[in-house]
Amino acid sequence: MRAPRSVSISLTELIDMRHRVPEVKLFSAAGRRSPLIGLHHSRLRGRGVDFDQVRVYQPGDDVRTIDWRVTARSREPHTKLFHEERERPVYLLIEQSQRLFFGSERVFKSVLVAQAAALIGWSVLGHSDRIGGMVFGDDGFHDVRPRRSKQNLLRLFDHLIKANHSLMDQTEQKLPNDAFSLVLRRAREVLRPGSMALILCDERSLSEAAEQQLALASRHTDLVLLPVSDPLDHRLPAAGLLRFAQHDAELELDTLNGTLSNAYIQQAKQRRERWTQLSQRLGIPLLPLSTSHDLIEQLRKHLHQHQPGYQQ
Repeated sequence: MRAPRSVSISLTELIDMRHRVPEVKLFSAAGRRSPLIGLHHSRLRGRGVDFDQVRVYQPGDDVRTIDWRVTARSREPHTKLFHEERERPVYLLIEQSQRLFFGSERVFKSVLVAQAAALIGWSVLGHSDRIGGMVFGDDGFHDVRPRRSKQNLLRLFDHLIKANHSLMDQTEQKLPNDAFSLVLRRAREVLRPGSMALILCDERSLSEAAEQQLALASRHTDLVLLPVSDPLDHRLPAAGLLRFAQHDAELELDTLNGTLSNAYIQQAKQRRERWTQLSQRLGIPLLPLSTSHDLIEQLRKHLHQHQPGYQQ
């Protein structure tokens, strides 16, 4: 019997995500800065850029791109805009481990990751860039080198679907504690300077070793962090006494215990703060996703918040 759509993903669903690409502008259009690439547009390392136009300076623009001649003539600050060379390599790191095989609301975390990967993949092709990536989970990883072709994206989807469906057959988590850092290390070996890498993983994946690998990767690659979580990752339900069993191990939790609930909330808060601090330290975008909301709505909100001049 086929699993519900909220639990597993199908090739048809991944292909259909291309129809939702126009709903959120992840990459640049003619005469318009990309909301996604524009988050760290001033650090286009190893890529060719061509002058596009001059416009009035806006809050958030890189001061290094100010056109001082036009500014002096007009007595108003102006900045230069550039457009990026085509066919940029974009690499998706996609987690499909047992810890993602869970969801208390709209979809499982593993499904949300797959949907986001498909949406970004189709957006990349629509922007005439090269798309590739790595799917990693409890049974290892599968690498697809970036190419500008629909067939290459479908190859990535094939690995993604197999990894996603294998989660239903596994009874325990086999992913080593340092697996995420090892995958990041492997990705660094194949990523060319100037590439963009989008990290789609469980919020709980971040470790000290993984942070070190991300810091090294950020020196030559534009990174975007998309950690995924579920509301129950952040707060225990007020359900009373709960019992969990796995093989010979058993665990009993009283979710009405205030001390236990507060400790759980604080632990989740520290995880989120760790991602925020990493993002700020490395100067890379952080777009956390939750199973409790629609994917497109979340991405729209994130991109809007990163627009120049945005104020909360």
